[in-house]
Amino acid sequence: MILAVIQGITEWLPISSSGHLVVAQEYLGLKLPVIFDVVLHLGSLFVVLIVFRRDVVKILKALVHFDFRTEEGRLGLYIFLGAVATFIIGFVFKDLFESFFQNPLAVGVAFILTGTFYSLLYFFRRGKKQSKPLDSFRATLIGMAQGVALIPGVSRSGSTIATGLLLRVDRRTAFRFSFLLFVPAVVGAMVATAVGAESLLVADVEWGDLLLGLVVTVVVGFVSLRLLQRIVLVGRLYLFAFYCWALGFVLVLGQILRL
Repeated sequence: MILAVIQGITEWLPISSSGHLVVAQEYLGLKLPVIFDVVLHLGSLFVVLIVFRRDVVKILKALVHFDFRTEEGRLGLYIFLGAVATFIIGFVFKDLFESFFQNPLAVGVAFILTGTFYSLLYFFRRGKKQSKPLDSFRATLIGMAQGVALIPGVSRSGSTIATGLLLRVDRRTAFRFSFLLFVPAVVGAMVATAVGAESLLVADVEWGDLLLGLVVTVVVGFVSLRLLQRIVLVGRLYLFAFYCWALGFVLVLGQILRL
């Protein structure tokens, strides 16, 4: 339940679910089987499909009919471009990113850098500037940001939304695109994790525990996603910089004192 709550909250709030899970497993002395990680991400996927179900259905209909003239058709194309950019970043730097999961010091540094990135929103979004439409170039850059967010300590939702905002995409569009882009990314990640694992049932995990983790992730995730939506729409995403800085410095200091 603890890990499911952490996943549900941190998957959507821009404070990195992977970074928090690394920290939680480190200090709780846990080693999770692959199946539990897959279930937690499946719960996060359910949340997005529930909240954005109408958008997903419209985009799929447009793609089936190869209709790229409508807003949904263009959005589907942008999601594809962003997903490709995510895949390329993840494939090229896979080994490097995976090594960070065993390195709490690197996670702490990533939190600090994430907070610094958020702080840019305060300086660059001050004043009223005309918004730019989402296009292929911006979608690709946002997809690249999602790829970098494979690093534990770098928030996927935070990095993609912040990148969109810094590219002057309006808040509502940046928020929606970030989570629609999450769908192909998490599906690909779950498939890759399942295929790459020697066995999904590595440890003694009861099906009841898995179901509990799934339900808790969905319920908590739904609430945290709606909370993030309000925060983004009122232009307060940069406030999470303070949390990321604080946690990052605590982790870095803790690791240094251990040396």
